[in-house]
Parts: sequence; structure tokens; C-alpha cells
Amino acid sequence: MRRQAARVVRYVVLGALACAQGAWAQEPAQARPATPVPAAGSTVAAPAAVAIEPAEIPFASAHAASVRTPSAPTAWGGPRTGSEATLSDRVVSYRIQARLDPAKHTVDGQQQLTWRNRSDRPVGSVFLHLYLNAFEGEGSTFFTERRVLAAHGGSRGVAEVKKGEWGYIDLGNVEQDGAALKWRYVHPDGGPDTDHTVVRVDLARPVPAGGSVTLDMNFHSQLPRVIERTGYVGKFHLVGQWFPKIGVLELPGERGATEPRWNVHEFHFNSEFYADFGEYDVRMTVPRDYVVAAVGEQQGDPTPEGNELTWHFAQADVHDFAWMAAPGYKTLEGEYTGPGSPPVKVKVVYPPEYEASAKPVLKATIDSLGYFSSTLGPYPYKTVTAVVPPFNASEAGGMEYPTFFTADSFTEVKPKTLDEYILDFVTIHEFGHGYFYGLLASNEFEEPMLDEGLNEYWDDRMLRERKQRVYLTKPLWQFFGVEAPMDVFALERMFALLPRPSDPLGQNAWDRLSSADYGTVYSRTATAMHDLEERLGKDVTEKAYRQYYATWHFRHPSIADLQASIADASGKPDVVAQVFDQYVYGTARIDDRVKEIVSEEVLPLAGTTIKNGHRVELSSEQNDEAVSKQREAWKDAHPDAADGTGPFPWKTTVTVWRDGARVPQTLKVSFADGSVEAVHWDDDRRWARFVFTKPVKGTSAELDPDRKIYLDANKLDDSRTVDANHAASHRWGADFAALLQGLYAFLVTL
Repeated sequence: MRRQAARVVRYVVLGALACAQGAWAQEPAQARPATPVPAAGSTVAAPAAVAIEPAEIPFASAHAASVRTPSAPTAWGGPRTGSEATLSDRVVSYRIQARLDPAKHTVDGQQQLTWRNRSDRPVGSVFLHLYLNAFEGEGSTFFTERRVLAAHGGSRGVAEVKKGEWGYIDLGNVEQDGAALKWRYVHPDGGPDTDHTVVRVDLARPVPAGGSVTLDMNFHSQLPRVIERTGYVGKFHLVGQWFPKIGVLELPGERGATEPRWNVHEFHFNSEFYADFGEYDVRMTVPRDYVVAAVGEQQGDPTPEGNELTWHFAQADVHDFAWMAAPGYKTLEGEYTGPGSPPVKVKVVYPPEYEASAKPVLKATIDSLGYFSSTLGPYPYKTVTAVVPPFNASEAGGMEYPTFFTADSFTEVKPKTLDEYILDFVTIHEFGHGYFYGLLASNEFEEPMLDEGLNEYWDDRMLRERKQRVYLTKPLWQFFGVEAPMDVFALERMFALLPRPSDPLGQNAWDRLSSADYGTVYSRTATAMHDLEERLGKDVTEKAYRQYYATWHFRHPSIADLQASIADASGKPDVVAQVFDQYVYGTARIDDRVKEIVSEEVLPLAGTTIKNGHRVELSSEQNDEAVSKQREAWKDAHPDAADGTGPFPWKTTVTVWRDGARVPQTLKVSFADGSVEAVHWDDDRRWARFVFTKPVKGTSAELDPDRKIYLDANKLDDSRTVDANHAASHRWGADFAALLQGLYAFLVTL
């Protein structure tokens, strides 16, 4: 949720090989090691009597990251114009029947999965994600990486797992047209043998090019106590990544692929998900007093079955399905109508203790529908459901699925407070994923910037449009004079680790220095895109993102596709390339500063000169006397003259220094009479010196006066004054003295 330096993480020795990786589906109690395979299997379609060894389809690279080659125009079936029979090019369908045991926190399911082979060759093996096995024990790739990455920076998902709180998914029988299939665990990223998050299923008959295969399977999911994204707390169940889910077969011209490849990474600690669009038809049986909310549209009223109810939800043109179930939850409903969208039923499902959060979440969701629809493209679905997690389930909050997300929770939400900002921001952010993760369906494994980063940026734009600022004020802060609310982009740059970025923004989710450095996918992307917007202009930027969305929604764009869309729409490919080369593909830093400003009078100089053909000498004493007389005469003539003015001109010299990457800068110099001059500095010089000769003294110099360059690692050195100003230090000194005086007075009373 970070490249090769972190690969060693996966090879940490975790213990005995008794928990070996490979197990045939028919022999779960006799798990035996299976050699990790470098590629999946496929075969040429042929009569049953002709045995043809399948050609291997390779995995995407274990270190795949930002793609630099734009996808082919026909990738993923070409742009969706709206005239097609379906919103997306549906590749897969799931029909699932699930039963929740709320006491054991388990889900037993039967699943029928139908997958279409988009490639030009037969496929003899398919690969399934068993994401829930990330939580089965400390031997998973998830936990292996957690020990290293979280130790070098704060992260969510680091709670201690106690006895009985682990989660897993057991895959049972898998059949193709009644024929039992063999499957085994594999490790596409070279992870530990004890990781069981990906399985290979060998088909009884290959899927021909353009053909489809239907697999029937059963599974048993043990939900973990909420560690990250999914699980239970008490009677509350957030059921995410709970079913066997097929990987993505990418074709040449798609996200940099030059041949067919299986994109089916292990579940890494900081990564999220990537899947094909398709259809979901899901029935969930739960206790009669439980409330269910889920991805998609509810199909009629729940059906009674003894002491249980079966809820039915369906949704097409999405790439995931999640749901929640809990007793005692309430519902608040609203509706959004907007150009190009169907009427959207908006629902907030919440526990009674967090009723104060329901209305703000509903309003922020409806506002988000309007903003994202108008700035990117119309929302195409008929529902949005937000879930407020209960007390003690914060790790279940802030998670997104198509048409369905979890928000934050507060017992009280006062206007213009930090709590109000957090609740609004989390709601807007998780809804926004419905566009960048949902509709654009970027690969969150390999290019998390396209989801977390771009979404964060667009969320901040919406908050800016709402004129919503961050209120950090607390009584102690007020004592020290910190009262003004903060700009949302100013807050982002505070967490962007700008002085020393460790990884390019376009890096994958797991090959990163630490979880804290992964966190800059959010903040540094938002900051970089803010600065790019300042260079392109607000209207041009929105035009570019509308084009990006129009071209790539219901497909799977890469970073190169984003760059191409912005470059084409803006007409400034060089500017876009510079920003992407420096920050998306590289780790450039910016740190420009005003090194020095000096303003001196240009006085007559002592020495010899030639006048009327004769050399005359002016001594220092004579020169000083003449200067004094001129000053006195000028003061008599200008009794109200301001400081910094006089009979002689002033030469102001400003030296600027560049410690990082080149970025176009504006230098503003202010003078004693209130006038200003601005010059541009946009070259590769490490330092530059600018000289201004004017009738008045220079007073200050400032780089980036309009605050357009948020990527600058240190904004405090962007300006200098000619004369020292001690007001700030005096204020802080006085405040500290008052604090001490109050402390001493308190001690005297003891």
C-alpha cells in the first residue's frame, strides 16, 4: 500500500518446512512441497486423443513496476464508447452461495466461476488468488514483509494476532464439467514456501482461444479478527477478499506486455488488488437479526430460511465483491441524480453508537458523486453503500470496493474540527477509489500510484473546491499562536518525505524501503500532481484527466497511459515528461533557496578621474564630505522620505541556490517604496545571482511567491530579508517566559 532492495524480505527463514507450499486439492492433510513454477500452463486445443504438452505462459515479473510504454489503442478491447452492449468487456463471472457462521466467524461457499480466454492461444492452467491466506500465519508473504517494512515506519495492519484470531481460506474440490482438477500453491514473486495466497489449477481440457471455461468449487473461509481490510470484531463482519478469485491474463500491448502473461502476484503487505471486470451474483445466508450490505444492488427482500435470511446481491461491470453483516445496524438513505448517471441510491449503514457520523458520511458521499462525475465522468452504477465500522474496529474503516466502502467513525462531529475533516476526507477518499481503483481498474500491485496517489490528489482538489481546510487547533497550539486552518495540499507535503525520497512514485507496492516510504504514494503523488497542475493550469489539468478517464475507464491503464493522456490533452509533453521523469520514474528532490540578499547604496567613489582633459583626484575624506552634503540636502527637500530612499541609487543583489532538481522558479524582490520586480529562473545552474539597481533599497527576496511548488523540501528558506526581523523570536521568547512564570506561580501554591 513498495524495488529490488526489498526482495530479501521474502527469503526470511520462517521455520520448519512442515507447512510446505504445495498441496493437491484431494490431499489437504498430506501437503507436500511443490517446486515453484516459473510459468503457468496452456495447451493447444486438440482432440482428447492427442496429448500436446502445454506451452508455458510466464508470470509478470516479481518486480514489475511503473510501465513506460503506452498501451496499444486496442488494449482491453479498445475504449468503451457507451454504445457497447455492456459497460465493460466482461471477462469473468462469479455465482456464489455463502453461509456465515457468526459464532465461528466463518463463511462456507460454493462458487461457479466462468472465465473467458481473451488470448490467441489455448490455456491449460489458470491461477487463483486465495487472498485470505495472507492472515493464516507468520509464514505468509504478508507477515514476512510486515516484520521488516512496518519496523522501519508506521503502518496500519500491525496489530498483534492472538490465538484463535488468524484467518485463512481452504480451497476444496475444483471441477471442470464434473472432472476433478488438481491444484497446488505457487509463488509468482518468489515468496516463502509458506505463502499460500496463489494456486495453480490444471485444467482437464484447455480453454481454446476465445473460448470459456466454467469451474465449480467449494471453499471454507475463516475470517481473521480485523487486522487489515477484512475480518470480524465482536458480531461485526467485514467480508473482503474472501473467495477464490482468478488472476488476470494480460495480452501484448496491455500495460507494457509483449507476450501473454499471468498477472497474479502474491498478497504483499502493502499491496492491494487487480482483477478483470465481470459479473457477480452472490447469495449470503446469515442469522435473521443480521443486517447485510454489499457491493451492487439488492435483489428483492431477504428470503427467510428458518432462523436465517438469505440476502441476494448482483452487480455487473465490477472486479470485486465484498459485504458486511452485523446485528443492530441502522440505515440512512439518500439519492444522487446527475447528467449521464442513472439515479443513484446512496446508503449509509451504521451502528447506533456512531449515529453522529451517518449524516456527514451521507452528505460527503453525495457531494463526491457530484464532484467526480463532473470533473472525471458520470458515475455509471445505481448504488453506493458506505459502512461505518463499530467501536474497536478501526482497521475495518477506510477500505474500498466497487460501489461499497467503509468510512471512519466518530461519536461527535463538530464543525471546523479535525474530526469533521477526517470523517469527510476518509469518506471522499474511499468513494474516490470507486473511480481510480474501481472504474479505471489500475493495477494496485504494480502501480499503486494510479489509485492511491491519483485518488488522494483528486480528493484534495475536491476539498479545495469545497473551501474545506484542516483544523489542527488545540488549546496548547493556540497558546503558541497556531490558530489558522491549514490548506489540504500543505498538509500533504508535510507527510511526503520530500527531503530524501527513497523510491520513485511509480514503484510497485512491495519493493520499498519501509511502510512509511510506501505512504508517500499518497502524499508525494498528490504533491507532485499539484505542482504539475500549477504548471499546466487548472482547466487544462481537468481536461487532461477527463480525457484519461474517457479513454481508460473499464480498462486497465498504466502510468505510461496516464502520462500520454496528460501530455496529449495539455499540449505540453515536455513539461509532463520532466515531471514524470523526475518524480514518477525517479527520486528527484527540490530544494531551492534564497542564499543571500544584499542592498547597498551606489555612492560616488574616491580616486582619480579625467575631467576636461585633466586628471583630478578625489580623496576619501572629500568624497565622504560630498556624500554627506548630498544626503543632508536631499533630506531637507524630502522630510517625510521613507527609509531606504535617498539621493543615491541602490544596488540589490540576490543569490539563489539549487540543491535538487531543476524546476521553473519565480524570484520576487521587494523594495522600500512598495514596488516589486519578478524574474524567472529556469536553467541548470546550481546557483544564480540577480542584480537590481533602483532608486530605492531592496528589502526582501522570495522564491515561489505564489506557493505553486509544494515539492520543495524546505519552504522556510525560500525567502530572506535584508534587515533581520526578530519579531518571531521575541514572540516565542515572551510566550516561553509567560509559560515559565505560570509554572512558577503554580509551584508556589503547592
